Amino acid sequence: MKKAIVICLLIAAVAGIVLAFGGAQGADAGAPASYLRVHIRANSNDEADQTVKYRVRDGVVEFLTPTVAECGTKEEAIAAVSAKLDEIERVAERILEENGYFYGARARVCEESFPTRVYDGATLPAGVYDALILELGSGRGDNWWCVVYPPLCFTGGNANVVYKSKIAEIIQKFFG
Repeated sequence: MKKAIVICLLIAAVAGIVLAFGGAQGADAGAPASYLRVHIRANSNDEADQTVKYRVRDGVVEFLTPTVAECGTKEEAIAAVSAKLDEIERVAERILEENGYFYGARARVCEESFPTRVYDGATLPAGVYDALILELGSGRGDNWWCVVYPPLCFTGGNANVVYKSKIAEIIQKFFG
């Protein structure tokens, strides 16, 4: 009986997530108000600065994933990320220093204008979004974008869409 209740709750949660993500497809893609984005800006466009930017990205995403996975709303995600800004900077600076870069990192949560982005059919419209901004060094190099909340993340050289779902992980563990 407990399994049936858990399954029903998980199905309802997944249905809610599917409905929430439904707005990310098509002409009236989800409003900027429903997303928390991340913008990691490299020190420069030098190949080495771009390479270390991706290493920082990997470390910061790994660091933030458990925190953001527990958030039920964008507001909770903003509060959780804002509470960890110093730690995000330390993660970034540790990775930079491990790779021989000592130009530092600065993290903040603020509103920022983003252009329309289309990734394999999913569209995020142009607009002002709440965003975690992480600048490495001067922050004048090419950047990497992602969506922290809801956990819709854009990665890879051709910007493939990768959906990460805590619910799917729970279901997978439950049914083994």
